[in-house]
Amino acid sequence: MITIGLLGCGNVGHIIGSSQGNWKIVALYDRISEKAEELARLTGGTAYSDFESFVEAGFDLVVEAASVKAVRTYAGSILHHQKDLVIMSVGALADPSFREEIISVAGSEGRRVYIPSGAICGLDNLKVGQISPLTRLLLRTTKSPASLGIAATEKTLVFKGKANECIKKFPRNVNVSVALSLACGRDADVELFVDPAVERNVHEIFAEGAFGEMYIRVSNLPSPDNPATSYLAALSILSLLNHIDDPLVVGT
Repeated sequence: MITIGLLGCGNVGHIIGSSQGNWKIVALYDRISEKAEELARLTGGTAYSDFESFVEAGFDLVVEAASVKAVRTYAGSILHHQKDLVIMSVGALADPSFREEIISVAGSEGRRVYIPSGAICGLDNLKVGQISPLTRLLLRTTKSPASLGIAATEKTLVFKGKANECIKKFPRNVNVSVALSLACGRDADVELFVDPAVERNVHEIFAEGAFGEMYIRVSNLPSPDNPATSYLAALSILSLLNHIDDPLVVGT
């Protein structure tokens, strides 16, 4: 059974903590210690009030469910402490220098960094972009104004540009754009809309290349208690954890 240290004990952390699989949460840390203590009572794990005590505890894998800032602050230390790492807030890897630093540390320490599919699908096939470059890669995302903290009475384009710029403006909302870029090996074009008429987070992917054309549309229900996060994003972490040690791997 894989033992897990949970970094971040908010909404997604609770979804992970209330689920079961061939893994067990044994350590928890959140900058708001009360959140870690509450979730520790649910999971039977130990809540730590400081990060150093948490990362030095005995477990196999850190699951980050906190923020881009948390990844940038703690990822290197986690890998140096001989822990593998699952990153939900993949927007942290939009910075090329930080990304290369983390890849280098993981390689030198013999550790692995996992990126869940998050709120979209199709990343496995879109990896062909690393072999045969894509001629078009566009992510069009539509969310409710409330999920972005924006007031709008009609559908409005709030960002158009590259993924690495979009994540700087909306670090908690469009991590999918960075995951898409990493999978394809190029910075995705992004169009981000808010629409008061939608109740779901909608992600549309347009890709073209030597293989042909691809169109993927995912309409996600928001995560319970947090409209900024798609429920599918939390479920993708659970799927990764349940299959991380499978001898048969499908779709990579």
